Amino acid sequence: MTSPAAINLEQKLTLFEGYWQPKIVGEFNGNDLMLVKVKGEFNWHKHDDTDDFFYVIKGNLTIQMRDGDVQLSAGEMYVVPKGVEHCPKATDECHILLIEPRGVPNTGDVKTAVAKVAM
Repeated sequence: MTSPAAINLEQKLTLFEGYWQPKIVGEFNGNDLMLVKVKGEFNWHKHDDTDDFFYVIKGNLTIQMRDGDVQLSAGEMYVVPKGVEHCPKATDECHILLIEPRGVPNTGDVKTAVAKVAM
């Protein structure tokens, strides 16, 4: 049996490159805890059955929504309510912690989702 160990998010972020490719770093009550590096604009999408949790670790993120944008800086979080169309974007590289129910596609649609990979 191995001893429990803390997960260092900043260290994990150094282990991968590429944008908009979430990496699973843990699980919590049936949810995937994921790290992702983002830059540029993602795509407009919604999640019909789940909220979408964003926590900015480093950088700045804009979550565009049809009724107005939410600006997030390091240390800030926002939950997009289920069913609300949104499009995250970052002018410069941004590091984010995402929480999503296990198995839920990151775009809300299996056909357009990016595969989640465990680290």
